[in-house]
Amino acid sequence: MYRFLVTPRWVGLHLLVLALIPAFFFLGKWQYGRFEERSAQSTRITANLKEPAVPIERLDTVGGTVPQTMRYRPVTVTGRYDPAHEVVVRRRTQNSRVGFYVVTPLVTARGAVLVNRGWVPPGATPDAHPPVPAPPGGDVTVTGRLRPAESAESTGIRLRDGLPPGQVLLIDTAEIGKGLPYGLFGGFVELTEQEPQAVETPDPVPVPDVGGGGGLNLAYAVQWWIFIGVAVGGWALLIRREARDLRAMGSDSPAKASV
Repeated sequence: MYRFLVTPRWVGLHLLVLALIPAFFFLGKWQYGRFEERSAQSTRITANLKEPAVPIERLDTVGGTVPQTMRYRPVTVTGRYDPAHEVVVRRRTQNSRVGFYVVTPLVTARGAVLVNRGWVPPGATPDAHPPVPAPPGGDVTVTGRLRPAESAESTGIRLRDGLPPGQVLLIDTAEIGKGLPYGLFGGFVELTEQEPQAVETPDPVPVPDVGGGGGLNLAYAVQWWIFIGVAVGGWALLIRREARDLRAMGSDSPAKASV
C-alpha cells in the first residue's frame, strides 16, 4: 500500500521536507539570537538612561573611543560654544520630516566636545544651509546623552563627496576633528539641558526608543519553528490521504470486475 512513497514524485517531496526542516530551524534560531541581542541592548540602554549624570571626563577622553556599553549615559560638560566651527548633519528625520542635526563644538580646558544641539528643518533647497538658532555665549554647562562617534557601518549611511561647506552626513568625531584647531573627545553629546538656556533652540533630539526588546524577533523565531510542524504535519497528511485513496481504489476494484 505504501510503495508509492518510493516513486520519484514522492521522493522529491521527502527531500523537500527534509530540506525545509533544518532551514526553518536555523532561521528561527537566527531570529531568536536577534531577540536575545536586542533584549540585552534594550536592557542596557534603559539602565544607562537612568544613571545619574557624571562629568564626561569619567567616560571619555580626547581622542578616545566611547564603547557601546556607555551609549546614552548622561554626562555633563562645561565650556564655550564655538559656532564658527559648527556643522549640520544632513538627512536626519524627526517628527516625520527630513532635516538637519546641529552639531556645535563646546570647547573646554581639556579639549572640545561635539554637542548635538537638536534638529532643524531644511532650508529653501536641499543643499541650502538651514537657518540655525545661535547657541548661548559665554560659559555653558551642558547635560546630555553620551554617544559613540558615528560611522558608515554603525548607521548604514552611505558617504558621498561634494557636500556643501559646513554639512556632513555623519557625526564622526575623528573626521570632523581634522578641520578643528583643538582636540575632540571621542564621542559626542545629545543635548538635553544647558545652563544658561538659549533664547531660541533647535528641536531637542527625543529620548531613544528602546522598542520592545526584540519581541518581534521572538515572534518570528516562534513562527519559523511552527513552520517545521506545519511542514511535517502537511507531509504526513498527504501520505495518509494518498494511502486512503489507494485503499479506496483497491476496494472498488473487485466490485467493478464483477460488474
